[in-house]
Amino acid sequence: MKRVIIVLALLLAASAAVFAGAKKEAASGVRHVVVATDSTFPPMEFVDEKTKEVDGFDMDLVKAIAEASGFTVEFKSVAWDGIFAGIEGGKYDLIASSVTITDERKATMDFSDPYINAGQILVVQNATTGVSTLADLVGKAVGAQISTTGAFEVEKVKGITLKSYDSIALAFEDLYNGRLGGVVVDTLTAMDYALKNEKYKGSLKIVGQPFTDENYGFVVKKGNKELLDLINAGLKKVKDSGKYAEIEAKWLR
Repeated sequence: MKRVIIVLALLLAASAAVFAGAKKEAASGVRHVVVATDSTFPPMEFVDEKTKEVDGFDMDLVKAIAEASGFTVEFKSVAWDGIFAGIEGGKYDLIASSVTITDERKATMDFSDPYINAGQILVVQNATTGVSTLADLVGKAVGAQISTTGAFEVEKVKGITLKSYDSIALAFEDLYNGRLGGVVVDTLTAMDYALKNEKYKGSLKIVGQPFTDENYGFVVKKGNKELLDLINAGLKKVKDSGKYAEIEAKWLR
């Protein structure tokens, strides 16, 4: 009996602490937002090797939006395969992870206003010649991150074998080592790997032009209008203030 009383006391204490925290947050008027991101997609989101913190364009933009709309944020690294199920299950409040807005996705989740356009593009080895489109790689394997619009585009071309990866970094490593004919990825990430990455620049190149027109948006659970309004209002303020241009210059130029 004594043990039961002790357990009940601990539970009551824990409940009181949770209530006190919620009351404090309500009193301050500051909302805390847990943000999920697949931190393997530079320069948009990645783990900084020195600080071991999640960093990138999306992170800076979310922080600026949070400051403009008056809420705090906490970033959580989540694998892409399953990231959407997590928002539905309430594991986090927001996804900031280079998510392309599509009609199919809008049926099960809500998107913020678009914040950047980044179409899919093809990356090949620097020594590759005569290739400017996916169709030029018929008979070869082409890599893309699993369940991304890049993977969907590869699947559309008959005669090409799609090789899916949990991380786009693994796809680029296979391309670098000659195990793929090409990689399809968002233009901004292609530029980071092919033009800026110390290991790959000079060995990989971007060919052709972007072959999709894609807008990124932040994701909230279907029906979460309160948070969606906060995000959209903050995004507008960030753009109007010139802060967005600063973030863009830092990461994409």
